[in-house]
Amino acid sequence: MLISGFDALLSDLDGVVYAGNGAIPKAIDALKRLDENSVALAYITNNASRSPGAVAQHLIQLGAPASAEQVFGSADAGAELLAQKLPHGSRVLVVGSSYLRDCVSSFGMQIVASHLDKPVGVIQGFDPSIGWQDLAEAAYAIHGGAIWIATNTDRTIPRAEGIAPGNGSLVEAVSAATNTEPLVAGKPEPLLFRRAAETFEATHPLVVGDRLDTDILGGNKAGYSTVLVLTGVDSVHSALAARSAERPDYIINDLSGLYETYPIIEVTGFGIRCGSALASVKDGTITIVGDESDLDAWRAACSAWWLAHPHQDTAVQPTVVFSQTVLTTP
Repeated sequence: MLISGFDALLSDLDGVVYAGNGAIPKAIDALKRLDENSVALAYITNNASRSPGAVAQHLIQLGAPASAEQVFGSADAGAELLAQKLPHGSRVLVVGSSYLRDCVSSFGMQIVASHLDKPVGVIQGFDPSIGWQDLAEAAYAIHGGAIWIATNTDRTIPRAEGIAPGNGSLVEAVSAATNTEPLVAGKPEPLLFRRAAETFEATHPLVVGDRLDTDILGGNKAGYSTVLVLTGVDSVHSALAARSAERPDYIINDLSGLYETYPIIEVTGFGIRCGSALASVKDGTITIVGDESDLDAWRAACSAWWLAHPHQDTAVQPTVVFSQTVLTTP
């Protein structure tokens, strides 16, 4: 099974374990099985609106194994980065949750309420209560010369109702108003992944996430194996088009796939074979012999396209053609 050989699972939350307040099907049972397979579990989240204790309590209510010590969040990472950039006691404008303010205060920073208080730093993290005035205050302070840190830049966040704007969308609004880019503390930077692996003394961790641009990119940057789970934001189509830095090592439908045997990807004279599917590339087109609903067909397609385009700096969506032609091995 896929999880064999790994000593820790570094799991994203939104879109992987839950969407909104509800658990994603099969996720909780999969997390419970990790202990019997001697695999440590850490949660890596870019959501800066809640404390590790609050996140753990939510997970426990859903039935998942969790403690505050297993949660590694971008609010803590953002406050730490801010403290590295500014002297103790500096004035900071916090655009985000009460927990983010607590994190900033814990590093000895003085929190102010307005750009009129002359902050030298601005830190921005997700909170559902953020409004236009909060973003405007951030823009005013940044125009005034304040250093700007974002806990994360996820453009979207999975909710029970669907996909909603995330912190990245709000960060982009401030960026457009200031013509400035923030320093980013959370994923896709590798800090949270490495800190979690070190905490659990893991030497071969597996990173699982639903987003290519944060979870997979961050896990790849950390030097760890990565698996894209198709229960959140990204799909087989976006995975196929992904730039090289955001390509996962594995693709699974949901977390139960951790306990399934991952199919062998085989190079043949006709193309790339995965299970009963076969994919080949010619110019900008991928021809797949297989069923469009079969994940192995998309695994074969990704492997074939990535092999043909190993260095891709931008996302490119190839033409995909499905065929039922049966090819025999030469």
